[in-house]
Amino acid sequence: MLLVIDIGNTNTVIGVYDGRNLVKDWRIRTERRTTEDEFNILASNLFSEGNISSKKIDKTIISCVVPPMVTILDSFCRKYLGHAPHWVDAMSAGSTLPIRYKNPSEVGADRIVNAVAAFQKYQTSLVVIDFGTATTFDAISEQGEYLGGAISPGIMIASEALFMKASKLPRVEIFIPPESVIGKDTASSIKSGIIFGYAGLVDGMVRRMKIEMHTTPRVIATGGLAELMYQVSETIEVVEPALTLEGLRIISNSL
Repeated sequence: MLLVIDIGNTNTVIGVYDGRNLVKDWRIRTERRTTEDEFNILASNLFSEGNISSKKIDKTIISCVVPPMVTILDSFCRKYLGHAPHWVDAMSAGSTLPIRYKNPSEVGADRIVNAVAAFQKYQTSLVVIDFGTATTFDAISEQGEYLGGAISPGIMIASEALFMKASKLPRVEIFIPPESVIGKDTASSIKSGIIFGYAGLVDGMVRRMKIEMHTTPRVIATGGLAELMYQVSETIEVVEPALTLEGLRIISNSL
């Protein structure tokens, strides 16, 4: 069985594959101060809940944008799974996805695996949007080349900045779209501004990228708030919740 792990700044997503089948997946908080032993306790509980034996895991592949977690996860794999993990970077994904960035090593591992999975499934030009701690926009050509993209502050980061700097504004939940753009009270006005305002950012970026790509790419979204933005965006066509995990599985086949 294959263990795939995507370590983001806020959340870590874990999945276990049996061949092409995603047996189970989980989303947990990224804890930078954990140890390999503490991570093993957490992983063991997750595996137990999913009726998965860690002894059957014979390969692990990880994408990570949090450098302190590299040593922790490397030690966990070697100590408790009996093998060293494979780490995704521009070099390891090069045969799967030609990268046209000026400096390929600067591309985040999560962006690489998203692009690999999206092109493998759709086989056309794409804009892939990942709603994480940051919101990333990635362009993939019709030939399956990673062209580059854009990075914006994530929805939660932008919201937290507003609440912290504007002391009189109340915190609001932003997991359900507001009923209207024009808010009738402060809370609904904030909610509208954040959600519809961010949808405007997304749609504007996608339209500008389409012009520069000289094609009509499919627009794919993933990440924790992808489903919310899909409801209010005019350009997102489909949500792929397991896109990153699937990309890790595909890349593992070439290693």
